[in-house]
Amino acid sequence: MNLNTITGNIADQTVDAIIINLFENTDSISDATEEIDNRLGGTISALLDGGDLTGKLRETSVLYPGDTLPARRVIVVGLGPLEDFTLDCARHAAAAAAMRARELGARSVASILHGRGTGTGGFETGPAARAAAEGTLLGLYSFNQYKSEPGQKEVTSFTLMEMDEQKDEVLRAGAREGEIIANCTCQARDLVNEPPNRCTPSFLAAHAEKLAVDYGMATHVLSESDARELNMGAFLSVGQGSAQQPQFIVLEYNKTLLSDTAPLVLVGKAITFDTGGYSMKSAAGMVDMKTDMAGGAAVLGALEAAARLQVPYPVVGLVPATENMISGLASRPSDVVRASNGKTIEIVNTDAEGRLILADALVYATRYNPAAVIDLATLTGSAVIALGEGIAAALFTDDDKLAQRLSRASQMSGERIWRMPLYPEYTQWMRGSDVADLRNIPSKRYAGLGTSAAFLREFSEGSPWAHLDIAPMANLTASKAVQPLGPAGATGFGVSLLAHMMLEDD
Repeated sequence: MNLNTITGNIADQTVDAIIINLFENTDSISDATEEIDNRLGGTISALLDGGDLTGKLRETSVLYPGDTLPARRVIVVGLGPLEDFTLDCARHAAAAAAMRARELGARSVASILHGRGTGTGGFETGPAARAAAEGTLLGLYSFNQYKSEPGQKEVTSFTLMEMDEQKDEVLRAGAREGEIIANCTCQARDLVNEPPNRCTPSFLAAHAEKLAVDYGMATHVLSESDARELNMGAFLSVGQGSAQQPQFIVLEYNKTLLSDTAPLVLVGKAITFDTGGYSMKSAAGMVDMKTDMAGGAAVLGALEAAARLQVPYPVVGLVPATENMISGLASRPSDVVRASNGKTIEIVNTDAEGRLILADALVYATRYNPAAVIDLATLTGSAVIALGEGIAAALFTDDDKLAQRLSRASQMSGERIWRMPLYPEYTQWMRGSDVADLRNIPSKRYAGLGTSAAFLREFSEGSPWAHLDIAPMANLTASKAVQPLGPAGATGFGVSLLAHMMLEDD
């Protein structure tokens, strides 16, 4: 789809649909909406007075202007209460309106910027354009690669509009940033949505190599023998039951600056399929386990975003990729393995495998003397229980400055995180093995979320570090309470969060 920007009056656009907006429970409307209402003879005002339009967030209504406008349809989208309006509300409104336009078969669409103009939130053109572009492209995302019949018609042209001609350059820059972030998020969604017989560790490695070629990054992939030489016993133990060879993916952006500039290192868990090993999942619990590489997909998406947004400092992505399968070679409960920092780990439960591959990845990160390390992982069901599906990811860190950076990025991106505690008792429980330095699950049944982070902290010494358990956010089903930006399924969570953090750093 072509995403365009122009300055001018949306009422004059000859397209299949134009998009305007309304706030909930307020008499204040944008200049553009007021003009459309006047051209329609007060139809919008009448619908508001009669209660047929409410302005509730994501609510859409369709009007047919006939000869009064060159556009075939007018889509009115709700923004929610004015006092609660944020850029994330703008994203959701843009997504809902774009999805409605596609449902109607519109091929060409033009939209005002939600949050710009009189009575519409007061956001500057750049952030408003970024949010509109993100919401539109994420809302129109689809994954149809394996369907024999084509799906619904797609929007082929989408134009974002600003009335002020002096804002043309800012409009284009904001829309470009939003387009990059959304496209990188959609790339991550594609990886997560791929079936596990296709998205193997080697498939992810090939994707990283293509990113390196396309965007001028450096990459190298550690093979099983390379990992063995580095004493990555924790990482290798997870994949030893699989016919697929493990791949430890290293992707470096701005590599030439690494010699004198400490990089941001991003680490992403990539279990391309998780049976649970001998601590086997149920059949129902295994269905979505192709998504257990969502952290790795987010890191690859974030590295692409760093390159395309031209982040001025080096960024390194580490993606340990493997399967967790069952065979005569697979790890057993009670096995003891040694990580690359020398610490030994008793594998009490083979379904707590993500922390094992992250352990060696976090140790590998220390060789860069990083400015900060952030890992992302669909690590625990406990995170979903604690925070709820689609509500927020769990953040763990001892570094307040890093927590603040991520919090600001969360507010900008709309990808919500919630900081959780790292109490010393969690670490003590993980050190409770009778035969090794650490256990891979705690002895206390109800401490799965905090102890998983405490385990990772044992391998992240020396630099500011944050752990994001994205299990609540990586793969969503639509509900009345939680509306994803786009269709149900993979969300690409983490790409936008990290991209906005890097933009803020810039």
